[in-house]
Amino acid sequence: MKLFLSVFLMLCVSVASAADKAAVPQMASVKGEVLEVKDVSSYSYLRLKTKDGETWAAVSKTPVKKGAQVTIENPMVMNNFVSKALNKTFDKVIFGNLAGSAGSMAGAGKAAEAVDVKVPKAIGSDARTVAEIVTKRADLKDKTVLVRGKVVKYNEAVMGKNWVHLRDGSGTASDNSNDLLVTTKDHVAIGDIVVAKGVVHTDKDFGAGYAYKVLIEGATVHK
Repeated sequence: MKLFLSVFLMLCVSVASAADKAAVPQMASVKGEVLEVKDVSSYSYLRLKTKDGETWAAVSKTPVKKGAQVTIENPMVMNNFVSKALNKTFDKVIFGNLAGSAGSMAGAGKAAEAVDVKVPKAIGSDARTVAEIVTKRADLKDKTVLVRGKVVKYNEAVMGKNWVHLRDGSGTASDNSNDLLVTTKDHVAIGDIVVAKGVVHTDKDFGAGYAYKVLIEGATVHK
């Protein structure tokens, strides 16, 4: 999301933070004119002039010029966000992906949906497909599973973890059984084929409607 949902929704590598609550994206994207740019080690903070007024957004560090018209995809709102790198507390920051950038998860998500994802099932007694984890979540709750899939969406450093959406070709979009969210400290890239091992959690609510029927948390992820 760039489902971010990104989710798609912080402690960051370059911005150790505490937030009162996270919200799911309330719109498909946020568009605006760049009024100010503040770069830190991993992020570019952009003060935007939008149709709804001024707001701050944070994207993966990238060259952005003042006056540019930009679109933030997979927006995720963080309230009372503290950036130690900037020594600043933001009333609100919109985390997301800059449209057209190499890390744009929205574009990558669309590309993944346009082609068939076919990934062999992981090997082992704990191995499950994406669809199995989603549809059998009640039986797998609090159990460790192993799943292999293709990274179709990726949000880095949100609430102290990285948010990875995996697909392996199993399941269907009609019942959302074709996509699985995994949270991890490990870093991946969109398009990677990875194996994730972690604990299945169900009915997880992070507040402000940012809830999931099933996800794998605290996973180790490797190629």
